[in-house]
Amino acid sequence: MNSNSGIVNYGGSMEVSQSAVGHGATVNVSADREQKARHGKRADVGVITVLGKEAKAVYEVLGLQRARNGNLPFFEGTVNVRDAVTRVAAIRALSQGQRSTVMAFDHLRRNYNPAVVVLVGVGGGIHSDVEIGDVVVTPRVVYYDLRKETPDGQRRRGEEREAPAAIGHAINSFFIDYDEPADFQTTDPKGITREYRALTGPIGSGEAVIADAESEIIRYLKAFNDKILAVDMEAGGLTQAFHEQDGAPAVRGWVVVRGISDDASPTKNDGYHDIAARHAATVLHTLLPYLHLPTTGAT
Repeated sequence: MNSNSGIVNYGGSMEVSQSAVGHGATVNVSADREQKARHGKRADVGVITVLGKEAKAVYEVLGLQRARNGNLPFFEGTVNVRDAVTRVAAIRALSQGQRSTVMAFDHLRRNYNPAVVVLVGVGGGIHSDVEIGDVVVTPRVVYYDLRKETPDGQRRRGEEREAPAAIGHAINSFFIDYDEPADFQTTDPKGITREYRALTGPIGSGEAVIADAESEIIRYLKAFNDKILAVDMEAGGLTQAFHEQDGAPAVRGWVVVRGISDDASPTKNDGYHDIAARHAATVLHTLLPYLHLPTTGAT
């Protein structure tokens, strides 16, 4: 059979679109059309979790359902809070730490084009204003792991990032409506009711699991900003991914919501992860209506 470098039709009708005929022919597809092909689904808010207990709490509290977008597992759904309907897509990062969070951010951006991405889960409290079970909502993160090793010891070079002003205004509006700190009450699946508070203030982020309330890292963070409330291992990656994103679609803001599961002391353990994760998910549920930012080209 002879090879063919064009179009063959053995009868009937046919439609050819966005095609070229002949040797070396090319087709240029517009960026808008390519974007529509890659982003058939949309979300107003994207959610990143890391631990299984964090993911489960978010899916249950928000009422999300399993979905697969390409080869990636997501949860998605619509959440109605105070007559504001929010489309939510959530993904669990592959592993702990900054790097997997960067990739989770990109997966949400490419597959759902959310206006805002929220990192939700547990963290360690390092300030006297927060207690185990409280929730910290923040648009400010201090990444503490940049450092210089010298013969005289480490010299840390902390880097602070802040979410865009629109996110700061959204969080301020939330606390205007619910007071600061905001009082919450949650009944868990076992029927146990607990009271806790939501506060706002900066958090520290790095790669260390901190189990010493007097550690050099905590001393550094308190000297950097004595208002830092908590620490985690992923928020720095979220802020870096947002800062370096390129092209369309672009996420327009980020928030970190951390339920306090320990006090970063030697007594630190996983015993309060379930409770702190559910508290964080509950605060996120209440926060959703305040995170409605327009997405460029949203449908």
